[in-house]
Amino acid sequence: MDQGRNIMIIDDEADLCMLMKNYLQHRQYNVHFALTLTDGIEKLKTFRPDILFLDNNLPDGPGWSKAREIVDVYPNMRLYLMSGYQPSPPQDIPEERYRLLHKPISFNDLDFLRPAES
Repeated sequence: MDQGRNIMIIDDEADLCMLMKNYLQHRQYNVHFALTLTDGIEKLKTFRPDILFLDNNLPDGPGWSKAREIVDVYPNMRLYLMSGYQPSPPQDIPEERYRLLHKPISFNDLDFLRPAES
């Protein structure tokens, strides 16, 4: 795996995950995804992505409820919080630690991606 080129998507919308994965792989990223929060947290431990897209409304709980824990465990990972419901972002995470993306996501929303600096 190339440093700075690994992306994880945690979102229960399989079609969105596949679209994002295909688009990002064409841009030379290594992409994994999980459809539940539990599976995603487990995959983070072994895949250790540079960039994480985290949906809020997941079948096994709100993804954003784990955002603080994720940024604490993976301080160099860039976090992109996604939601179609436009909830308030987590208050316990500094704004510079994440970026908020509103669904529906377009490919233009992904063009800004830059891996985190090590």
